[in-house]
Amino acid sequence: MTSSPRRLPAAVLAAGLLLGGCSAADADGPAASSSAAGGHDHSGGASVEGPDDRYAGVDLPDPYQRPSFTLTDTTGAAYDFAERTAGRPTLLFFGYTTCPDICPATMADVALALRRVDPALAEQVQMVFVTTDPAADTPAVLADYLDGFAADLPISFVGLTGDQGAIDRAQLSAGVPLAEEQGRLHSTLLLLYGSDDQAHVAFDGGNTAGDIAGDLEAIVGS
Repeated sequence: MTSSPRRLPAAVLAAGLLLGGCSAADADGPAASSSAAGGHDHSGGASVEGPDDRYAGVDLPDPYQRPSFTLTDTTGAAYDFAERTAGRPTLLFFGYTTCPDICPATMADVALALRRVDPALAEQVQMVFVTTDPAADTPAVLADYLDGFAADLPISFVGLTGDQGAIDRAQLSAGVPLAEEQGRLHSTLLLLYGSDDQAHVAFDGGNTAGDIAGDLEAIVGS
């Protein structure tokens, strides 16, 4: 069962202030579920139901434009996000591989959602994970991390890194707040861009794999 459609307050959307931080106490513990979100504080992401909501995720009344930035993928090659993903359903998330809770929970939910939808639909989707901790998340580290979630899927998850300045510019281009505390305090939004190169919906720790699957079907089929 999917959760009720929700909308973010305009002030939250305008600032993009959905930040989650991993507490030191959780660093060695098991990953929490996306709904519990472990050491992440989702108080800034409170939302209310709206009569015009269309999606199970977080409706974006003012759609986010597909951002333009270039980083480095796990093969060491330059990856132009706008060019490589243009016109295709694309999920974008900023996080880091040693995150104990929201990052692995989000990637697991995406992987489960892609297993639930028709394989022909799943093959169209791109999942792009941008590290907020480039000092630790080398291309090889990112590849190993993401392959663990997508090993049996018809697509591979794309991992991107770069110097701190480039990663900061990518976050600003995507409309999410800059990560803080060496990347440990980062946006919790998973953005979904459609063929119109806009994100009309996003997901946070309150959403499920079923929400993502349902909204992928709605976006790709629209």
